[in-house]
Amino acid sequence: MASRSWAHARPRQKTTSIFRSEVMSLVQLYIPSDVARYTVSQLGELGLVQFRDLNAEVTAFQRSFVNDVRRFDEIERKLRYLRAQIDLSGVEVYDFFDSRFVSTARGPRDIDDMEERIAAHEGRVQRLAAAYKEMHANHIELIENMHVLQEVSSLFTEITGRQSQAHPRSGSIAAASPDAVPLLARSDTAASRRSIGSMDAAGAFDVELGASAAAAAAATGRDINIGFISGVIARDRIATLERVLWRSLRGNMFLNYVDIEAPIQDNTAEDGAAPVYKSAFIVFAHGDSLRDRATKIAESLGATLYRVDPRAERRQEDLIDTMSRLDDLRLILDNNAVARANELAAVAEHITTWLAVVRKEKATYHALNLFNHDANRNCLIAEGWCAANDIPAIQSALHLATEDAGSTVPTVLHELRTTKQPPTFVRTNRFTEGFQNIVDAYGVPKAGEVNPGLFTIITFPFLFALMFGDLGHGFLMTLCAALLCIYEKKLAWMAKDESMRMFYSGRYIVLLMGIFSMFTGFIYNDIFSRAMSVFASGWAWPTTHGGEGVIVEATKLAHTYAVGIDPAWHHASNSLLFTNSYKMKMSIVLGVIHMTLGICLQVPNALHFKKRINIIHVFVPQLIFLFSIFGYLVFTIIFKWSTDWYARDAAGQLTHISPPSLLNMLIYMFLSPGSVNESERMFRGQAFLQTFLLLTALVCVPWMLLVKPLIMRREHRKITSEGYGRISSHVRVSTEADGMAGAIIVAEQEEMQADDFDFADIMINQSIHTIEFCLNSISNTASYLRLWALSLAHAQLSEVLWSMIFLPTLKITGSYKPFAIMFGFAVWFVLTFGILIGMEGLSAFLHALRLHWVEFNNKFYDGTGVKFEPFSFKAVLDEADDQQ
Repeated sequence: MASRSWAHARPRQKTTSIFRSEVMSLVQLYIPSDVARYTVSQLGELGLVQFRDLNAEVTAFQRSFVNDVRRFDEIERKLRYLRAQIDLSGVEVYDFFDSRFVSTARGPRDIDDMEERIAAHEGRVQRLAAAYKEMHANHIELIENMHVLQEVSSLFTEITGRQSQAHPRSGSIAAASPDAVPLLARSDTAASRRSIGSMDAAGAFDVELGASAAAAAAATGRDINIGFISGVIARDRIATLERVLWRSLRGNMFLNYVDIEAPIQDNTAEDGAAPVYKSAFIVFAHGDSLRDRATKIAESLGATLYRVDPRAERRQEDLIDTMSRLDDLRLILDNNAVARANELAAVAEHITTWLAVVRKEKATYHALNLFNHDANRNCLIAEGWCAANDIPAIQSALHLATEDAGSTVPTVLHELRTTKQPPTFVRTNRFTEGFQNIVDAYGVPKAGEVNPGLFTIITFPFLFALMFGDLGHGFLMTLCAALLCIYEKKLAWMAKDESMRMFYSGRYIVLLMGIFSMFTGFIYNDIFSRAMSVFASGWAWPTTHGGEGVIVEATKLAHTYAVGIDPAWHHASNSLLFTNSYKMKMSIVLGVIHMTLGICLQVPNALHFKKRINIIHVFVPQLIFLFSIFGYLVFTIIFKWSTDWYARDAAGQLTHISPPSLLNMLIYMFLSPGSVNESERMFRGQAFLQTFLLLTALVCVPWMLLVKPLIMRREHRKITSEGYGRISSHVRVSTEADGMAGAIIVAEQEEMQADDFDFADIMINQSIHTIEFCLNSISNTASYLRLWALSLAHAQLSEVLWSMIFLPTLKITGSYKPFAIMFGFAVWFVLTFGILIGMEGLSAFLHALRLHWVEFNNKFYDGTGVKFEPFSFKAVLDEADDQQ
């Protein structure tokens, strides 16, 4: 049976906007049992339905498809094991991805065949791995045994040679003179060899004879009850072994060891552990009791003991046999490694595809566990949320699932009527996704609520640019972001890197921030703290002046600079006073406009939720209150800007008094209402206007505080007095077996109790909102002064870097001037990019974020919604990739 994709039958969707979230529908599905897996698989590929858990009271172990989930958990475990073996062996994993097998519907036979292949591969790999591990352990033992044999043979040869030199005429150790027998210290020719210990003379040997006689006796086979143990131990534990043996055996021992040059894998260590350096040792002791004690001590410290024959001929035969077995074992290990690599290479070709299929199948059965099973009708009942515009696409997917399953009974989809709060689904693309994430980090918009993400696309980079305004810095930021946007497919790996993911996902945000910064930098007339003379200046400097340190005054010309700040201000001694005043007032004006936009967005919210009371008794008084105080402040700022305070009449007298202080004017508007100092007066009737505005603002406070709660109480009393209760409908859908008829809709009306109305709670809530708005109107307006402060800090820091790092290199004279300029430019560029663009950019970003979250969003935005998270295989696979 040929499978088809839902994408081919998906109808064209209506154009949607991010001004509001999508209109959501609660749908109910009646899925025949034999079509259930195909249906959920198609919906997972579609990724448009968020299923509700209809078995919330049932534990995970009591659900219908728990055995299927366990089955695919086991398959996934096998694949993880194979993947780990592939990584350990260094086999290259192919990027081959069988999209046909992964994306289309898979029958039970396909899944069974895949499971059998995976189980067969796992069994072969496990057998090869177990054989390799066993043979590798034998290989290590043989290597250690070889070193022990070589060490013991070398030691016995050395001891026998010394005994021959000490007793050239007699091999009798008992008759040896103490003065003629040298002490066995250690061979000075072997730097890695060390001897320690002596034998007590209580039974047969004295201290002067030492261990030489004992070792010689053992080497010559004399029956004097002297035995030895030999083995290997980690090099860092040999000193501990010496001390413990010396103290436990009270010096009645002799230990000799030699360091093995090459590191050896420890059999007791975990797989993949690094090899350790070891030492081969031999311990002589008198009596079985001391030997047994030495054996237990050595084994407790992790030593591996090996039996060594005291006869030289036998030791030589054992050494030759050990080396022969090593050669054979190396050949077998190489063959095993080749066979295991070939097996893992065969797995590597399909493991990516298998992992995707298994994760999809497991997610499918997890989703099926959310459904109710109707045994009488042999079907599954599912409920879920989806966008109303996507219902045709969902129906097409259900139809394709029925065809893929070869069933004649279709899946029934019914749209339910409900009063439940739906999840929020805002359609985004790769451009708007970053801005929507900024909003969602504050709070997900409630369903139907105005989404601040639409306005954030413009206001966020603009407010950032006001604090970061520099044409040069904005160009560098735009260039970096543009490269990320152009090569976003090649740089998609950054999305998987935790440190680069945020920068990559916000590449379009950075792009707009850079473009807006270039615009504001052009308005500020700043490019790397330098001025640009694009248009004719409106000021003229005198051609001659009195010399350095003499203050001269520029002459105002008849025209003004066309766009932005005149470059003449960059060379003026009072430029900081001018730019401070300009940017401070600009911050207040733009801040009031931004807050006004937030207040105005209450209107579409109130119209959508049919709460017109919020327009008349919340929006209107808030807007009047804001305009009565800070709208008036904006008016005076613009009035002050547009007035020529130094204009003169025909007689040469000033037509205006000195420019008033707007800060003092606003303070005395509250402290002494109705009176304006003549020196601070800006226009006629100013005192009356200020008094009227102040009284208007005061009237708005009880308007916001009392009117809405009183009206709500009156409406509630009217409803309850007439005996009306709140009615909500609960819809139940049931299917009848009538062939292709589909479903019969049965609506059950349920009488619900009216919501509890507590006037005290409403008054407290309204009081909090009123006080918060009045106080925040002042604090939020002052908060926009950060636009001025950070812009000033950015400009001054840029000036410092230019004047103190790069500019001095331009004044250097001499043959090394080019090198100084190159070095100065490199340092200046690195600091500019690291400090001004990196650190200052991050600071401006955070401040712009705060202005949106606090000053803008709190005027209209609740952000109490729940994000729409549809069942999607793409999300499942992405989450699995992030966890790896």
